[in-house]
Amino acid sequence: MNSLLFIQALLAAGAGLLLNLTPCVLPAVPLKVRAVLREAGERQAVRLASAALFTAGSVLFFGSLGLATALLQWRWGVLFQSQTLLIALSALLAALAVLNFSGRSLPLPSALVTLRGRRLFEPFFSGLVSALLSTPCTGPLLGGVLVFAVTQPLANILVIFVSIGLGLAAPYVVLILRPSLLKRLPRAGAWTTVVQQSFGWLLLAAALFYAQSVLPAAWATPLWVVLLATVLAWAVVTLWRASERSARSAALFVGATAAALGYFGSGLSQSAETTIAWQPLRAADVAALPTLGRPALVEFTADWCINCKVLEKTTYEDKNVVAALKRTGAVALRVDLTHPNPVLEHLLALHGGVGLPFAIVLDHKGREVQTLSGLFTSATLVQALNKTLTQENSP
Repeated sequence: MNSLLFIQALLAAGAGLLLNLTPCVLPAVPLKVRAVLREAGERQAVRLASAALFTAGSVLFFGSLGLATALLQWRWGVLFQSQTLLIALSALLAALAVLNFSGRSLPLPSALVTLRGRRLFEPFFSGLVSALLSTPCTGPLLGGVLVFAVTQPLANILVIFVSIGLGLAAPYVVLILRPSLLKRLPRAGAWTTVVQQSFGWLLLAAALFYAQSVLPAAWATPLWVVLLATVLAWAVVTLWRASERSARSAALFVGATAAALGYFGSGLSQSAETTIAWQPLRAADVAALPTLGRPALVEFTADWCINCKVLEKTTYEDKNVVAALKRTGAVALRVDLTHPNPVLEHLLALHGGVGLPFAIVLDHKGREVQTLSGLFTSATLVQALNKTLTQENSP
């Protein structure tokens, strides 16, 4: 392995590790926590096997994704443009939520059960699905790593993608192998049951999030309202019935978190100072970008991109960003890549985008001023918009 590839592989492992800190991996948290906790009391040999299988699931997915990237020129996140995958993933997450509420393990064919296959299958399955759920969005370091990867031969691409899978699995492998690191947690009790059930609600929320890309748009808000109301009702009942203080605290925390997410997600917290008048950018409009005669902020997003939604509720709703748009006279354009669109995907690639979230700031002649990928701050976006003022009179 040459030195450049070695450095990029290390960066890829770091990018995979940092993916664990992004909102995009939230749907995978229940699977990962289950994989860790179920091995806490096992002997070292069993924990070693489970850690290896969890890693194997992650590496298998990313290795396959790297192969598809090399042979089919797939972009990061392109899998989620498939309605079939979104339907299957939503159904899987909903089924896992039901199993979580019932406290049961994954159902397996009788042959595997006879061979004690559940002990081998569950950590592998957790690693595989956790890797899949991490790929709708990019995170820190990942954009640069992917830009390097797509210029490499097949073997190097596989090294990069396998490194991402190893980095993503690393924290959970460490916890599986060193359960003593969990000793600082409070002892198991009634509160652990509350937390376990709350993971079921998280899985259901993830199922609904991915399903909304294929459901009629009018269904989304009522379904989210029903889910929120159900979670709050569960939190109130659990709080009422709980006899231990730790269980009541856990239920109160889950209910308060759900209420806060519902409030900010509903848009009730928005004001005129934090609202951007987005205009859709369609394939037919791309050729007209150089003739706008004013700067532009172009956001690339998709219904299945959790990090994109986080940016839209934080960075893009910052009053300083809205003020910068008004000050520079920039128009805000939104590119929707929920479904495949070759023209819009070419625009993304033309500016170096390899995944979502991604944004471009253009000057009054349609020239690129700056690109922003992954999760970025409002201050970074404001600085990019301010640069359009300095280029306004440039030839």
